[in-house]
Amino acid sequence: MLVAFSVTPLGAGEGVGELVAEAVRVVRASGLPNRTDAMFTTIEGEWDEVMAVVKAATEAVAARAPRVSVVLKADIRPGVTDALTAKVESVERRLAED
Repeated sequence: MLVAFSVTPLGAGEGVGELVAEAVRVVRASGLPNRTDAMFTTIEGEWDEVMAVVKAATEAVAARAPRVSVVLKADIRPGVTDALTAKVESVERRLAED
């Protein structure tokens, strides 16, 4: 499965980059395939392992912020692997045809 999620510290001031970096550190340390962009971090893996990483990333931010907001979107497709890159490559191939 793919899970795209965003963890936002609330009540921690305007500059939240340092706290968001804590969440991304947890994701990267997990060893699961992942990608971070301006809006979300996407992780690929099995349900339990991905959700455990989302929880740990949220807890890392919550340890330093009085409140945390989490937005999560999941693509559950059994039997598919490497969707993190394959989905993007599929679109890029079609764009190259133009």
